[in-house]
Amino acid sequence: MSSSADISQGAIADLTKEVKQGDRLALISLCIALISVSFAPIFIRLSELELGANATVFNRLFFFFIIFGFGRFCQSRISPSPTIQDAQAISRQQWLLLIGVGAVAITSLVLWAISLQYTTVAKSMLLNNLTPIFTSLGSWLWFGKKFDKRFLIGMTIALVGAIALGLEDLNGSQGTLLGDSYALLSAVFLGIYFLIVEQLRSRFSATTILLWRCGIGSLLLLPLVFIIEGQLFPQNLTTWLAVLGLALISEGLGQRLLAQSMDKLSSSFVSLFLLLEPMVSALLAWCIFNEALNLITGIAFIIVFSGIYLAKTSQAAVAE
Repeated sequence: MSSSADISQGAIADLTKEVKQGDRLALISLCIALISVSFAPIFIRLSELELGANATVFNRLFFFFIIFGFGRFCQSRISPSPTIQDAQAISRQQWLLLIGVGAVAITSLVLWAISLQYTTVAKSMLLNNLTPIFTSLGSWLWFGKKFDKRFLIGMTIALVGAIALGLEDLNGSQGTLLGDSYALLSAVFLGIYFLIVEQLRSRFSATTILLWRCGIGSLLLLPLVFIIEGQLFPQNLTTWLAVLGLALISEGLGQRLLAQSMDKLSSSFVSLFLLLEPMVSALLAWCIFNEALNLITGIAFIIVFSGIYLAKTSQAAVAE
């Protein structure tokens, strides 16, 4: 009997050790993902030294689509059986959502890329982190989801912090205020994008949605690049490295590791962890572009972080 108990205790201990090790690896993956997505504004800044905002976003989506689409094609040739979800018939509404996910995504990305021409990386990233607020507002307006006081208080605090950033810019040049406006609009469209993805996730895999986003987005951006900017692809090595970094590191490595980390970590924890993204981007911008944060911006950071944290930890922030 005692031998059997010892074996059971040993098995439990091994299982606990394995689970802890898996959580540790998931946390490491999440940290790498955070750094990967935080490099996006840095790559955009470097790309926009030569390319326009539309061309930068086009290259980001196009090269992701080509590289990962080719990988999906090779995978389908090796294992031709499609997934159960993707093998089902696609309705007219789902077709519209698949096209819409690309149009809304490029609108958000282009607005964000333009914002980086007028405001700092730190402010642009911070305002983009208001996306959970707009996503929740969209859920309330379109799906009738109800929110508790904790969420409403958190949303109010976050908006106060965002307004504080705008008031700071009123004392300076109008250009930075314009950049903040573009960044805020980008967050709104990104919120709409997440709402569309939420509808598609019950039918399609994440990779399929991402390929549709990049494929449709590249197609819609192509004429805009030729008409507005003229130059489609980079011509110097630095810009090539920047756009490939956007496609492979920020889109490919970052987003894939985020999904992988959710095998062990809850989505709530992952979303809270990603609130560190503006800080990491600001640190990278300080190292590369010598951008500094003043006291008012630092206080606004704390206010917005506190509000988003409060809103995301409320019961209303849990997916139904």
